[in-house]
Amino acid sequence: MPSTSRFLTALRRVVRSVSGSGRRPAPVRETAATRGGRAEVSARRVSAGELSPGQAGEAATLELDPHRIGRVRFAYAPEHDGQPDPGEIVWTWVPYEEHDGRGKDRPVAIVAAGAPGDFLAVQLTSKGRDGDRDYLGLGAGDWDASGRPSWARIDRVFRVRTGGMRREGASLDAERFARLTAALEARYGWR
Repeated sequence: MPSTSRFLTALRRVVRSVSGSGRRPAPVRETAATRGGRAEVSARRVSAGELSPGQAGEAATLELDPHRIGRVRFAYAPEHDGQPDPGEIVWTWVPYEEHDGRGKDRPVAIVAAGAPGDFLAVQLTSKGRDGDRDYLGLGAGDWDASGRPSWARIDRVFRVRTGGMRREGASLDAERFARLTAALEARYGWR
């Protein structure tokens, strides 16, 4: 009987470690940090029990306090090399504002690179509000398969990691990237 109990305890630990359940990502030190055609992959649905990229573990997407981020070096640098770069749109799991462990797979705009594999990003939404200082209108782009206009939410900034992103193959053009980074600089004093 004791060996059965030990086996079940070990099995529970394995299931928890694989599913990420009960684990929060380790705290992270906040560091500064076009392709034409339709996006090749649209947001995929994640089946029950399956984790989305960026949801848990070392590659988890984390919301940062933008006022505590030091210097940020913006450099428009999309490359068609299979790796995320500033100016590109990728999909990752984004936590809800309630910070209750829930979230959703969403597109984000990479605005800066930090430590190797770490990037600063802002989420995109098709439910923007013209005239709201928390939203910057970007218009339609290849990242939305339906061709809907998008807004960047500049009130929420995320640290995303290469392992927590799915590449979509879309980029902002240089003008939209410049407008987005100018809005972030003006709001947070990033230089």
